[in-house]
Order: sequence, then C-alpha cells, then structure tokens
Amino acid sequence: MNILNHPVILFDGVFNLCNSSVQFVIKHDKKAVFHFTALQSEEGKKLIANFGKTSALDSILLVENGKIYSESTAALRIAKRLGFPVNWLYGLIIVPAFLRNQVYKFIARNRYKWFGKQESCMLPTPELKSRFLS
Repeated sequence: MNILNHPVILFDGVFNLCNSSVQFVIKHDKKAVFHFTALQSEEGKKLIANFGKTSALDSILLVENGKIYSESTAALRIAKRLGFPVNWLYGLIIVPAFLRNQVYKFIARNRYKWFGKQESCMLPTPELKSRFLS
C-alpha cells in the first residue's frame, strides 16, 4: 500500500496513541481515511524532508494530495473529513491564516492546562495499528 494514497497526520508524540488529538481523529474518522506518524519518527522525518520543511514539534502537519499543511490549515483540513458536526469547522478556512494561526498557537500553548494530560495510553487493535506508519 502506498501511504500517500491516504492523508497522513504528523503529530508530536513519542507514544503514538497517547496524543489526544490523534485519539479524537480516530474516534471521528469513521471511514478510516487518515494514517498517522509522529513528527519524531523516521517516517515523519522523511515526509517532512520530502517537502523541504523543518519539523515543528508544537504543530500538527497534514500530508494530503502531494501537499503539506501545518497549524490551523492542517487542523481545518482534517476536520473537513471527519463528518458532522466537526466538519463544519472547515468554514473557518475563510479567516486569513495569520489570524487562524494566532488562535491555533494560543490553544496549543494552553492545551495541557485546559484539557489536561492522559494518565495512560489506549491499547491499539491490530487494525488501528495498521494506520500508523512504522
């Protein structure tokens, strides 16, 4: 399988399934469209390098249709594929990126304070494991 046939979400996380945003996407991605890899992984580093980017561990990246997206644009493009009501967030794409990214960065800086950290990681099923690049 060619991984680039699927959108790939690159996220900050040494422990793949501990990342709450990944768990949110998995829960709402009913068609199993997305695949995942950590920014720190070899696969993640290769993908980032292929697009001439440098890794930003405080951001989420999305590789989709031969392009790479970051920050709020990546988040909104992910939301677009997650179905109702999450997909309605994509309407925010009309807001200029420099404004959206300021909000994105503010939320990213405060995410642990507002949403907390998980005590433990979920155990992946074999089919879920197949969605992670290794």
